[in-house]
Amino acid sequence: MKNPLLDQDFSHDTSYIAFPEIKDEHFAPAFQIGIDEAKKNLERLSASQDEATFQNTIEGIEFHRETLDRVSTIFFNLSSANTNDFIKAYSKEISPKLSELSNDLILNAPIFARVKAVYDKRATLKLNTEQTQLLDKTYKAFRRNGALLTESQKQILRSIDQRLSVLGTDFSENVLNDSNGYLLVIRDEKELAGIPAAALEAAKALAEEKKEPNAWAFNLQFPSFFPLLQYGENASRRQQIWKANAGRAMQGAFNNQSILQEIARLRFERAKLLGYESHAAFVLEERMAGSPQRVKEFLQDILKQSKTAAEKDFQELKALKKESTGEDTFFPWDNAFYTEKLKEKKFAFSSEELRPYFKLENVIQGVFEHANKLYGLRFEENKSIPVYHPDVKAYEVKDENNGRFIGLFYADFFPRESKRGGAWMTSYREQGVTHGKKLRPQVSIVCNFTKPTATQPSLLTLDEVKTLFHEFGHALHGLLSDCHYPSLSGPNVYWDFVELPSQVMENWVTQKESLALFAKHYQSGEVLPDALIEKVKKAETFQAGYFGVRQLSLGLLDMAWHSSDPTHIQDVEAFEVASVKEALFFPHTPGTSTSSSFSHIFAGGYSAGYYSYKWAEVLDADAFEFFLDRGIFNQEVAKAFREHVLSRGGTEHPMELYKRFRGREPDPKALLRREGLIAK
Repeated sequence: MKNPLLDQDFSHDTSYIAFPEIKDEHFAPAFQIGIDEAKKNLERLSASQDEATFQNTIEGIEFHRETLDRVSTIFFNLSSANTNDFIKAYSKEISPKLSELSNDLILNAPIFARVKAVYDKRATLKLNTEQTQLLDKTYKAFRRNGALLTESQKQILRSIDQRLSVLGTDFSENVLNDSNGYLLVIRDEKELAGIPAAALEAAKALAEEKKEPNAWAFNLQFPSFFPLLQYGENASRRQQIWKANAGRAMQGAFNNQSILQEIARLRFERAKLLGYESHAAFVLEERMAGSPQRVKEFLQDILKQSKTAAEKDFQELKALKKESTGEDTFFPWDNAFYTEKLKEKKFAFSSEELRPYFKLENVIQGVFEHANKLYGLRFEENKSIPVYHPDVKAYEVKDENNGRFIGLFYADFFPRESKRGGAWMTSYREQGVTHGKKLRPQVSIVCNFTKPTATQPSLLTLDEVKTLFHEFGHALHGLLSDCHYPSLSGPNVYWDFVELPSQVMENWVTQKESLALFAKHYQSGEVLPDALIEKVKKAETFQAGYFGVRQLSLGLLDMAWHSSDPTHIQDVEAFEVASVKEALFFPHTPGTSTSSSFSHIFAGGYSAGYYSYKWAEVLDADAFEFFLDRGIFNQEVAKAFREHVLSRGGTEHPMELYKRFRGREPDPKALLRREGLIAK
């Protein structure tokens, strides 16, 4: 049987994945061949009697599973962006095998002996900076993942890792299935008062799709349910959908409570086995922050700076509700609604006023124009490049000055039941040496924006525009990488540094010079008026304290699960409330939990790392101040950011890279200045 996962020549920059040719039945044999190939490479390395060198050992490990990495990358990217019943089932079968293979390497004593031999003589090897970093990273990977354990301990570690690989998949699927299984159907038009016409049209289309005639339907995909929360005047309907969203994967067939507790316990057990006090201590050894104590101090410091402003913000919302209704009570499902009302009152504009100026196609061209003005990139759509779904667009990225091929960029913007919620950037091929040749990257951004309707195009909210710029920043980190080793290239950096390229891009969204490039009315072509831009800028720090504390609460919750012994935790809801009580404004609503659907920390890579969003906010606020001082499209600053941050991946410690760009360490007060919490 021909297999496009194996038969295609992937050794060229323009070797694009033949998605339409890939069928479910191709994955199992391709995975098996990839696993067999990787095992043979490890067996050769383990049995080698040659003197251990950087080339035959460290590089041998770096490139020992090229086929498997390609197959695995395609499979798991599709699992997130375009899954089906086979992919869901097979991911549970293949994940433990991949975990086992990783342990075959990390727990292989002869291979570790070779790595240690190279590491011990590193001072005499005359390695360049990138080679030194790869050697250090490889040695630490062995040490941190069990190479120094006894054989019986290694077997325990293997079983933990296999179990965790299954649990993470189960957690993610439960969130997706519970989200997809919910549908709020409304038949009385009076209950839809306040909701914008565009959202109602989308709700009508969803109802028709779900065979619900003469009705409007809302699901738990963000573009569907949030307009109801933000604009719906019917408080009982807001309450209904808020509770459904806040209670995802809390009960029934898709209950994640026991799963997340087991994940936390196994992570703790694994960390203790490896000699660490907690899972957070294990994770943070390889982060800029360095330790759980420093993360907690960081979060508490910002919480202290933000809490007073947050309390004031919250009281403003409560006062507005009382003024509007005479009611003293204020509920979580009131929050988005009165936030929008308060914004309209204070700044005399509604978020919906901006939508007509943010046609998706215009915003895409706008973000491309930013890449051009900052880094000299040109994005050219190529419809002949295969894609995995009709919604996906493919672009060739080239250097405007010399036409040099920079990489391939996929864009996938609309929700569907085969795609998980949220937004993310991923790679189909890391930049670096692949198949023996140094190749350019293939990256993708995946979002869930409002789909076009029969009467209007996809019109984004300001937050969705920021999301697109954010994920595009990650994409630039991948596209502009200029490294040798794939494991160090692009976004393969410390997790508390990886959000800098993405979050810094969000800063351009509300700059007048930036908006002029893409914020044009979808019907008239009129550029976003200066008066509205000024309102947007004034509203930038609106509720900054309150929203900041919400973000901090998620970091605190993550650290609560991962910085101490979780084996005593019996009640997920009670533990969660106790863990973040200093950052809460509402009494707990029974039957709701952030943890049960907190995929970032229980199914993604952010365990003991969610603080990194705030950490990176400090970095991005400080970095953008540099642009503001010199000009937001200043070529000198852009060149420095590209050379010292975007192109270098994880080839050096991120603080060294940042200092080379900025000339100093980041100023923590830059974030507080941007949010209006201290004077500029």
